[in-house]
Amino acid sequence: MSVYQDVIIAGFGGQGVMLMGNLLAVSAMQSGLHVTYIPVYGPEMRGGTANCTVVISDQEVGSPIVKSPVTLIAMNRPSMEKFQPRVKQGGTVVFNASQVEPGLADSSLYTRGIKANDIANDLGNPRLANMVALGAYIEATGIVPLQAVKDSLPRVIPERYHNLLPQNAQALEAGVAGVKKD
Repeated sequence: MSVYQDVIIAGFGGQGVMLMGNLLAVSAMQSGLHVTYIPVYGPEMRGGTANCTVVISDQEVGSPIVKSPVTLIAMNRPSMEKFQPRVKQGGTVVFNASQVEPGLADSSLYTRGIKANDIANDLGNPRLANMVALGAYIEATGIVPLQAVKDSLPRVIPERYHNLLPQNAQALEAGVAGVKKD
């Protein structure tokens, strides 16, 4: 069975969208898959729009450009409104239900809302919402093992923040748990 998945990860600058994409890409590479990663920044950076595209395959990736993704992670309402209509029929959307109303989810898609901001706040660090959402995505899609993502954290997070690695791993696990209970 061949492996192929592409995802657009989108949100406001400062929500950790690029970190999510980078971590997913590194995790897939560590799992022996072929990967492309393209970040796209809005003009304002923090607070502006940000998105990235990650393509993961067991074959060489022909193009990193994705017009109609198989999957989407939407961290805020504007990202959900912009990118959800592009998701392929039968695709998967994981959205931050702390900032996106569940009623915006397209019922023809496999959608999973996770209150990423609320869960991150409960964990004691609101900046972990991105890891919660990524954990939910990993559980919803199964594209790479959760352990590969946790093992890749030190490669992606700058060394000066390595003291936060356990919190990041805990947030990933909370995202997985949040999807499992639905």
